Amino acid sequence: MKTDSFDFDLPEHLIAQYPTEQRGRSRLLVLDRKTGNTIDSMVEDIVSFIEPGTLMVFNDSKVRKARLYGTCEQTGTIVEFVFLSPWKQDDPTSLGDSSSDHESQGDLVKACKPISTVSRLWRAICNKSKQQKIGRSYMFPGQLRGSIIEDRGHEKTIEFSFIVGDEYFDRYGHVPLPPYIKREDTSDDELRYQTVYAKHTGSAASPTAGLHFTPQLLDELSRKGIEIEYLTLHIGLGTFQPVRADNVEDHQMHEEWFDISLEAADKINLALSEGRKVLAVGTTSMRALESAWYGGKVKHGNFSTRIFIYPGYEFHVVDSLFTNFHTPKSTLLMLVSAFAGREKILECYRLAIEKNYRFFSYGDAMLIL
Repeated sequence: MKTDSFDFDLPEHLIAQYPTEQRGRSRLLVLDRKTGNTIDSMVEDIVSFIEPGTLMVFNDSKVRKARLYGTCEQTGTIVEFVFLSPWKQDDPTSLGDSSSDHESQGDLVKACKPISTVSRLWRAICNKSKQQKIGRSYMFPGQLRGSIIEDRGHEKTIEFSFIVGDEYFDRYGHVPLPPYIKREDTSDDELRYQTVYAKHTGSAASPTAGLHFTPQLLDELSRKGIEIEYLTLHIGLGTFQPVRADNVEDHQMHEEWFDISLEAADKINLALSEGRKVLAVGTTSMRALESAWYGGKVKHGNFSTRIFIYPGYEFHVVDSLFTNFHTPKSTLLMLVSAFAGREKILECYRLAIEKNYRFFSYGDAMLIL
């Protein structure tokens, strides 16, 4: 399958640089994936499209203010870093044997311990990456010194002069807006690039589908008899990277950590057993749910996954998906194409461009039923 099959031309003016003035006041394109029919609506009217009894699953990961600027001690240049997670070394055990559903679908799911939020060693990406070599050292705000001790090309391991955690990032860090937002972050982004239900810090990018939801809209969904549950998947920047391999099958996914509580797993499995629909809010929720499917049910616990969902994938858990519009040639575009069909999705994107929908993180949304 060719990566170029997931390309499309997007006028630059449709890439949202700021959120809507009010949270939740975004447009919504509703797609019936069986018929291909579409409806233009608003996110605030989403309740009218969701059946009572549906279980909506949200990702409650919280974005870390993970962008820091360091001055290289060897050259004096300022280098931008985005810190992805504390470095860890473990030997996680496999969730299942080689005959598991995960193996047959190309997934790599492992049981693992939750990632610590404090460490002297952190994984990071940076600009001018080829120039940042092992041995280079940097001065960061707060008299923090960091040195590169491992170089994996695009990703580095930084050893700091003292233990660093979220308290440090909250004080000195910047909101890690994606590179297609061509401006510096502001104090407003600290609120608007975070979901209203964010709880567990660890993401280097926002689960952006959730940015549309307000407390009032969540209450409205509950009043209609729509059940709401949460899981946690910490997002790495690799989620948003374009696929550079010519063939989709040759792309290697990054690893992400996720957690599904026993209570959440029980509610999801009950919905499935009763024939009620499961609606994933965001591609990250979908990836976690599909990764946790094992032995005919959703498993609870802490796991890491490299699941890559592209056309041909067989879905086990999710019936409907609420998501934003995604970048060309991205794994996210391939995921929604697997769910609704590549031709239907590309036709929806063509219509969205024609109707001036706003794209990407701060843009408008799709509901795929």
